[in-house]
Amino acid sequence: MTQGGVSDFGIYEGAPASAEGVHVPHPHDPRFELAAQIRRLNALTVGANLGETDINLAAAALAEIASDLERRAGPGRRRRSQPDPAGHPQEFFPTSPVIGFANPIAPPVVVESSDDGLVGRAWFDYPYEGPPTCVHGGVIAMVFDEILGAANIATGSPGMTGTLTVRYRKPTPLRTALRLEARTVGVDGRKIRTWGAIWCEDVMTAEAEGIFIQLIPERFISMVVHASDASEVFYQVRADAAHLGSRPPST
Repeated sequence: MTQGGVSDFGIYEGAPASAEGVHVPHPHDPRFELAAQIRRLNALTVGANLGETDINLAAAALAEIASDLERRAGPGRRRRSQPDPAGHPQEFFPTSPVIGFANPIAPPVVVESSDDGLVGRAWFDYPYEGPPTCVHGGVIAMVFDEILGAANIATGSPGMTGTLTVRYRKPTPLRTALRLEARTVGVDGRKIRTWGAIWCEDVMTAEAEGIFIQLIPERFISMVVHASDASEVFYQVRADAAHLGSRPPST
């Protein structure tokens, strides 16, 4: 059994593991480059002043690319990786819609470990706009949900979100350098209390408090198995359970 192990789904068993070392995600992962180029397209699609002809030409070219990738793709879905609490938090969830460099809908938010959680930075482009020139409030809530949860993993207390309370103190500006912080405040049994904030320079624009719940592996595995009949999901969960040293339920 790997001590301090945590699955992609936030189930936990074992002693907490400390995060050591700071490094950036592997720069040669081709998914990162593909996602980065799609982000450029997302921003152009939403915010660029393009003519109808240019849009039609781009749509036709992208349709060919998408069809070609569909033909080349193997069966099923790519296997999700397990976050390593001893590793860099940026690599916890490479396909996350918030911190995942391999996910084209992620800004992405860049995070590093701190003494009691995470610090990070973000820059939100046009696809994340809510009120004019401001980041959408729902996007802010999603970011908090992610970075608070990642902070818990980094401090050895992973869990799933129970409640999340967001206070929008000021409008959070679009296309502006932002600073983020998330830290684990305390653990009471299976309940983990976590706090986070977003700053624009020295102004706090939003903060959040969350209660996360450490899940019992066997219960979560049973829930997932009953919720999905997809074989790849079942085998992913079984692998997570084996990694955590738990015995998964039979089919």
